[in-house]
Amino acid sequence: MWKGKKISVVLPAYNEEKNIRKAVNDFFSTKVVDEVVVVNNNSKDKTLDEARKTKAKVVTEMNQGYGWANRRGLYEATGDYIFTCEPDGTFTPEDIFKFLAYAEEFDVIFGTRTSKSLIWSGANMGLFLRLGNTAVAKLLEYLHNGPCLTDVGCSFKFIKKDALHKIRKQFTVGGSHFSPEFMILCLKNKLRCVEIPINYGQRIGESKITGSFWKAWKLGWVMIFMIIGYRFGIKNRKI
Repeated sequence: MWKGKKISVVLPAYNEEKNIRKAVNDFFSTKVVDEVVVVNNNSKDKTLDEARKTKAKVVTEMNQGYGWANRRGLYEATGDYIFTCEPDGTFTPEDIFKFLAYAEEFDVIFGTRTSKSLIWSGANMGLFLRLGNTAVAKLLEYLHNGPCLTDVGCSFKFIKKDALHKIRKQFTVGGSHFSPEFMILCLKNKLRCVEIPINYGQRIGESKITGSFWKAWKLGWVMIFMIIGYRFGIKNRKI
């Protein structure tokens, strides 16, 4: 609870058995998180078993994809303030207080992983990924009249429940390019948004996308085409 507001954290999880328990417990350890929603997205390891050993609300999303898991988690979350994040150890739960410092002023807060002073040893944010994320974020910023944006793929985000209700039925993406659609919909619906720098560390377990140069390259182009398509009224058909 934060100033009378219930706080929920959504953690999409696909094969995250190595860190899911710690991630859940670390968020509860902040003493302000009331609910953690773990969305098991057809994990083939022991993610589901490990998540059930915590106080988290655990649900399973059968549609495969990062976007589908996030959409399910956002639907299941009951908090007044809702966060999305990942349970892979790359993010610092205590950074939640950075978001909360701006919570009364903004409807939506995007995290950015591209601040060099907050990228820690072992983090998968080399020059290619950092510049690529920044370039695509700038495209989104300029085409959709956003605030200063430097990261299009950061999953650590904040949104108020009332703001979420305005955009929830407009999601079309079920895949890994969910993040920029989330950002675009917030801007199109004239929600008050800001971006803040957060810590980014080494991943625990195997990356599904950014661990591969070619997967990251392909995803970047998918994001670019979607950002341009939204700007010129071309409906996104990809999931």
